[in-house]
Amino acid sequence: MSKKNKIDSPEKFESYLKALNNDYSQAYKQSNEIIQVCTGGGCIACGSLNLHSELKNKLEERGIADKFKTLPVGCMGSCSKGPVLLMKKAGVFYENVQIADIDELIDQQLLNNKPVERLLNHSDEDGKPIPQMKDIKLFNRQKKIVLRRCGNIDPTNIDDYIESGGYSSLRKVLTQMTTDQVLEEVKLSGLRGRGGAGFPTWMKWSFAKKEVSEQKYILCNADEGDPGAYMDRSTLEGDPHSIIEGMAIGGFTIGASRGFVYVRAEYPLAIERLAKAIDDARELGLIGENIMGTGFDFELDIRMGSGAFVCGEETALIASIEGKRGEPRPRPPFPAVSGLWGKPTVLNNVETLANINTIIEKGGEWFAQYGTGKSRGTKIFALAGAIKNSGMYEVPVGTTLGDLIYDIGGGTNSGKPFKAAQIGGPSGGCIPKQHLNVSLDYESLNELGAIMGSGGLVAMDEDTCMVDVAKFFLDFVVEESCGKCTPCRVGTKRMYEILDRITTGHGREDDIDKLEQLGAWIKETSLCGLGQSAPNPVLSTIRYFRHEYEMHI
Repeated sequence: MSKKNKIDSPEKFESYLKALNNDYSQAYKQSNEIIQVCTGGGCIACGSLNLHSELKNKLEERGIADKFKTLPVGCMGSCSKGPVLLMKKAGVFYENVQIADIDELIDQQLLNNKPVERLLNHSDEDGKPIPQMKDIKLFNRQKKIVLRRCGNIDPTNIDDYIESGGYSSLRKVLTQMTTDQVLEEVKLSGLRGRGGAGFPTWMKWSFAKKEVSEQKYILCNADEGDPGAYMDRSTLEGDPHSIIEGMAIGGFTIGASRGFVYVRAEYPLAIERLAKAIDDARELGLIGENIMGTGFDFELDIRMGSGAFVCGEETALIASIEGKRGEPRPRPPFPAVSGLWGKPTVLNNVETLANINTIIEKGGEWFAQYGTGKSRGTKIFALAGAIKNSGMYEVPVGTTLGDLIYDIGGGTNSGKPFKAAQIGGPSGGCIPKQHLNVSLDYESLNELGAIMGSGGLVAMDEDTCMVDVAKFFLDFVVEESCGKCTPCRVGTKRMYEILDRITTGHGREDDIDKLEQLGAWIKETSLCGLGQSAPNPVLSTIRYFRHEYEMHI
């Protein structure tokens, strides 16, 4: 279907969707198999683009390309086993597939419906191969809301997104709902900011909505800087239109006609796919002027960050978009009152915005059935470190740490006992093995001296020195501090010097007390969230592994 003809009315959107559904249904029926090849960043690093190209060539050489279709998709989550691919109709999932395996896959799987066992997942307790994706624990223990399309559609094809239900929520909002009704659904969902602070999304939107201004802005924070975190990158690479749609709905709700996605320049593939998605959406008339003929205008642009971790803080991010040095400023006024260029502004992160289209489609109450207490919905975690199944996984909020580490992560990759998990990046804290039953929600983690953060989780086995872990994260914070306030600029440096002294054999008896005193002072007096949470890795490791500090000294 031509994309030159803009969808300038709700009726045209419906006819466009109907035609797509018919075309895709016919294509699905006519194909013996659809081979979904992961082209997320992790699998690309393992050679998936060449694998996909060679697979297409082999099918064409054999004259069976009309029966067996290939589909490049976003991250499927199993990042440590790439390249991975899925036989969509058969439901068979393959790992570590190489170009040399293509002929065998064609002969056995495609032509004879017989799985190639050596390329299957072997996470069964008996080590037996598991052909069906639905039977593999790291997949069937998840609940995908944000990632429901990631790994199932071509992220560079807007028709794939629309056919799977994309932009239908935007149409619903613009034609059937008032701004108050949208706000009520988001409130019912219980969605909280997935960037770390966990502030209620509906409340942030309502503050900006109440402000009177000729111009408002909605911003997406894709400046993902935590070591070991790649949830936002993978979402942008695998389903960029979900962020565009979420921002357009948010813009309609608060009265914003302009939006910016602030993404780190170190994410070239995410930027490339997001830019194409924005261009395609604009060409179809799904962003821009008079969207679907409803009178709503919404324009969207990308701004690239230069790798400053502090620009993940909302006021520093806003300053960076304005062309200023990325430094935080005191609040109030909060951005909802005076943000970008002094105008009312809402800032949400990638994962938060990617939830919006599903909340509108299925309702806030449906979303709120997942999660626990004050923490509703799902959360994406990026598992890294000493873990067997490192990757990106989405689970209901409230899933225990033990379930995430063992049922999905498969336990430590060394086979040695699990020791602790660092959660929340440099601003987070370490959770020891005695708290494996902790519920992964905002309140429970705070009680243990950690935070949910953006979802980075680094697993460690018994060989890990927790003092070295604290030193690593504090070194990162010292390097990334903007230097604007003395507590963060000077205090973290003094803490690092003490840790360095301890780990090089020159520790003193009062060093642990000094670290605790400095940490408390920095948390209370720093200007922004980065400084206020900077001591967390040190304080949490002292809390649970004080004996390791004492042994060093």
